[in-house]
Formats: sequence, structure tokens, C-alpha cells
Amino acid sequence: SVLNHVMLHQTIIGQEAIQQFELAGDDPDVLIACAGGGSNFAGLAFPFLGLQLRGGRKRRVIAVEPAACPSLTRGKFAYDFGDTAHLTPLVKMHTLGSTFIPPGFHAGGLRYHGMGPLVSHLYDLGLIEARAYHQIPCFEAGVQFARAEGIVPAPESTHAVRCAIDEALRCKAEGKSETIVFNLSGHGHFDMGAYISYFAGNLVDQNYDEGELAMALAGLPSVAAQ
Repeated sequence: SVLNHVMLHQTIIGQEAIQQFELAGDDPDVLIACAGGGSNFAGLAFPFLGLQLRGGRKRRVIAVEPAACPSLTRGKFAYDFGDTAHLTPLVKMHTLGSTFIPPGFHAGGLRYHGMGPLVSHLYDLGLIEARAYHQIPCFEAGVQFARAEGIVPAPESTHAVRCAIDEALRCKAEGKSETIVFNLSGHGHFDMGAYISYFAGNLVDQNYDEGELAMALAGLPSVAAQ
């Protein structure tokens, strides 16, 4: 999902969303998606950002990542390998270092050390925001969503749900009416064990290890200035 052509392939999601909003006579003010490598986020956000870059109105676009693997909010924008075996070409991306191993939190699809080059570039330009959440408040949001909508979201998707709820509460507190859209990227039918752990009180919120992060970043490949 970190590859640029994969992210662009997913943009059918955002293209369809634009047409759906046109049919509904509405237009989103805030776009939200979870972000691991970037394809799910890019799939929704890129077409809307394309409208903006071609002269359309500005929207807030938020990439939501886990606090245990925060490549956008805490990573370094640098050239790095896309894999731990160092077989891929070097790409410039927000990275925690290709040797960084995050703790075993339940959103497996978000346990990646870097972010796709195109998403990283947009973040570096200030065109998108990034937010990091711990997994327990995300599961809380996932359960709230399941009880309201009858859909059990995947642990990855609960990050977007958490952010969407927080943005709705912000609007309520500010007395604003905004249209918020988030990408429900997957169902949690194969993640019942994680929900069982949540209800049993066995989930633990973990931050990335500062020492391991420093070591991983210190080991970034040396690239001559262009």
C-alpha cells in the first residue's frame, strides 16, 4: 500500500465519493481515513485534494495513525527502505526507520514503519493533517459505531471512526454544522479476538519506544544531497 501506483489505483474510492456527494447536494468539510502505508487514506483523499489543487475550495483532510507506530506525526521525512530486508529502492517518505519494530497492537494493517511517498509529500507541504490515537479509545469508538450502525469495524478503521466522532463533538462544542466523511476501510469479522480482549479489559495502550526509534532513525541510509 506504500507504493504510489497502488495509492493512485485506490482513488476510485474518492472519485465515487465526489459523485455521491454531488447526488446528495452536499460537500464534505472534513475528510478522515486511517493511515498505515497510505493507500486507504489516499484512495479517499486524493481526488478531493485534486479538486482543491485545481482551484476548488479547501477542506480539512486528516490521516489517522496509531500512537504506537506514528510515522507521520513522529517520523522523519527522509530516504529509507520500504522493507526490513533492505531489498526495495530507497524512497523519500515519513519513516520511523526500516529497522523499527512497533509493539504488537491490534491494528495490524497500520504496523508499518513508513508512509507512502505521495502522502508524505502532501503532509510535508501542509496540505493534510495527521493525528495519532491509542488503541483503547479507538476500540471504544468502534463499539459505539457498531451499536449505532450495525457494522463492526476493523481495528484499523476504528482509528478513522474515533477521529470522526471527535470532529463531530468539536462541531457540537463550537456550534458549527460541518459535513464529515470518513473511510470505513474494512469490517472486523476476523478481529473478534481483539474485541474480546477489549471487553475483557486486556488491551494495553503502548507508545513507541523512544530509544528504539532513535536507533532506527540513526540507521537511515546516507543519501547524497541532490
